[in-house]
Amino acid sequence: MSASPTQADLPLDDDERRLAELGYKQELRRKWSGFSNFAISFSIISILAGCFTTFGQAWMNGGPIAISWGWPLISIFILIIGFCMSELVSAYPTAGGIYWWAAKMGKPVHGWFTGWLNLVGLVAVTASVDYGCATFLSLVLDAYSSWDSTNLNLTFLLFVLILAAHVAINIWGHSIIDVLQNVSVWWHVAGAAAVVLILVFVPEKHQSLSFVFTERFNNSGYSDATYWFLVLPFGFLLTQYTITGFDACAHVSEETKGASTAAAKGLWQSIFYSAIGGWILLLAFLFAATDVEAINAAAGFSGAIFETALSAGFFKAVILISTIGQFFCGMSCVTSMSRMTYAFSRDRAVPGWRLWSKVDRNGTPVNAIFAAAAAGLVLTLPALYKSPTGAPTAFYAVVSVAVIGLYVAFLIPIYLRLRMGDRFVPGPWTLGSKYKVLGWIAVIEIVVVSIYFIMPFTPAAIPGNKDFTFTAVNYAPVALLIVIGGAAIWWYASARTWFTGPIRTIDEVPEEDTAKAAE
Repeated sequence: MSASPTQADLPLDDDERRLAELGYKQELRRKWSGFSNFAISFSIISILAGCFTTFGQAWMNGGPIAISWGWPLISIFILIIGFCMSELVSAYPTAGGIYWWAAKMGKPVHGWFTGWLNLVGLVAVTASVDYGCATFLSLVLDAYSSWDSTNLNLTFLLFVLILAAHVAINIWGHSIIDVLQNVSVWWHVAGAAAVVLILVFVPEKHQSLSFVFTERFNNSGYSDATYWFLVLPFGFLLTQYTITGFDACAHVSEETKGASTAAAKGLWQSIFYSAIGGWILLLAFLFAATDVEAINAAAGFSGAIFETALSAGFFKAVILISTIGQFFCGMSCVTSMSRMTYAFSRDRAVPGWRLWSKVDRNGTPVNAIFAAAAAGLVLTLPALYKSPTGAPTAFYAVVSVAVIGLYVAFLIPIYLRLRMGDRFVPGPWTLGSKYKVLGWIAVIEIVVVSIYFIMPFTPAAIPGNKDFTFTAVNYAPVALLIVIGGAAIWWYASARTWFTGPIRTIDEVPEEDTAKAAE
């Protein structure tokens, strides 16, 4: 009697074969559907998170037009970036995603720096989402009890607890994590619709069309003469931050069925639908923002809109809907961040890589989840200190780290694809000849926004200014300099002699599968 075949003896399916051609054996469990792949990026973008937590950045820097006009304008540029990345994930559906593309199309040094930028960006976006969730959960507790939502220590404690909960879900909830991603999509759709309806029908009065589409604010502290070329672009951080993290479609592609097509579609569609839903939601915010003085006093915090425009019951409902949406978002962020940590460690680019590249018997990178979450906690420590301006400067700094880290990581493979030209071998989802114009638009947009988001958001953050204080400083460039500088030192001191890019974990594709693929 012959022995039953083991998993290793079974013929590879199309996804496993393609992964083997790219150099990896199937270790993560491939059980995600195309909708689940879309769901994780849609959840990370999370209009119930970014639109609520970074609304104040646009309100204070530009005012209503930074939102009503800025959101759709910047969304178009981000969708173009997404199209460029969809083409890449279709050709290279690996968990390493961004840095793998860079190393494949360029040299090991391109993969090295792309990987570190992508990793710090994912850590920062996870930290910012969970801290934003803690801020709103603090409001919920304040509304239902005697909790003090202004106490930064209590908010930070909630942040730690939320982060720990997301770690636990990603480790012990491995069997249902894809289902939770699907639930998250419907919560975001239904929740956002409920908030819009509440803001349309409950307030006794609304702002005019003129206010929503023409009103300008400059609460930055900078001169009004700088409004168009300095202040207003600062407000675009709302859109650029909210619609990010969509590279998650790539990071879970090794767990997605039909990844070459499903991940590509999931990536650009998550951007497209979030852009539409987010704009409708933000317009509802603006029409309900009738107490401008109170909102300015709260540094543009979106909660001030709901508190001044709604009754206590509806106020509680709106912040609760947002808080739950943000919790789902943070859960998805930890999933994406841990897969990137696992993949980059698999190629020995992270200190202690042997530990972080291990998966348990369920195919879950447990150690990578713990390590990445701990890094996010450390990055958020400055949030324990209150800014003298009243604005959550430390939060916006973490947001800036997320935006710059992720988008510059996106820029590198997009530029390398432009450089490859016709030598690039596309997957089933391709831009065709349009890649040139779209690619250059993407590159230029990323360079411009990255320059703006390392600048001081207020004059009080400029050394030498009479009102200068360290608690107002945008520490994004410092955090990025530490990471990029450390990666550069390590590269020239050691890594360039041994880091050769992605390391194959499978010798070759079985002959019968290669022959089957050629038929």
